[in-house]
Amino acid sequence: MQEQLREDAEGAILFDAEASPQVDADWFVPEHWREQGALRSQAGGRGGVSVIATPAGECVLRHYRRGGMVAALMGDRYLWRGADATRCFAEFRLLAEIARLGLPGPVPVAACYRRHGQYYRADLITRRIADAQTLAECLAAGKLDAELARETGALVARFHRAGIWHADLNAHNVLVTSSALHLIDFDRGRLRVSAEGWRLANLERLHRSLLKLGAAAQGEEAFRESIWTPLLDAYEATFGA
Repeated sequence: MQEQLREDAEGAILFDAEASPQVDADWFVPEHWREQGALRSQAGGRGGVSVIATPAGECVLRHYRRGGMVAALMGDRYLWRGADATRCFAEFRLLAEIARLGLPGPVPVAACYRRHGQYYRADLITRRIADAQTLAECLAAGKLDAELARETGALVARFHRAGIWHADLNAHNVLVTSSALHLIDFDRGRLRVSAEGWRLANLERLHRSLLKLGAAAQGEEAFRESIWTPLLDAYEATFGA
């Protein structure tokens, strides 16, 4: 990682010069990639997400957008509290630390904010994790078994051992490939001093996500025995290793 910063009158771009020696504002505009024939896919949802073919390889461009009731008032605007406090710069630097630690997360390429008075808008580009399904998709396809549950527990434990807190640990933010599992979407995540309280709360959030998505359709006791207990056992074994 060779972090570089480019500033102008409207905002700034933070990028990895090893991934690309030059990143400009067009990189954060999906239409730019469409015109280049390099927009591979685009999806809406809470934050606009595009898969783009960049000089640094195939990447994911994500626009930050608020969720919940506040979205109706603020949309994609965030209160300005300084460049280092922007959602995109904070996540870029956390992902850089995750990569430095050798943990399986998205690799940051570039981040950008544009300031408008008291507010700013933001975007983040990370390398795409190819041929992946979310844990939620695996659950829907009947592929979430004890082995995958154990791999998920071990994955979460590795991040927790490093003091990395995920603000929204759920089944949509665990990616499964044929070779590895990854955690994604570290917006609002941060490094924390290890403590049982936040670690258990993180696990409980994942537990609620799995239940909401129907993991206990065959009954909560069956879910606990076949999925949740193996997940916790692997978590505890990995965290204590």
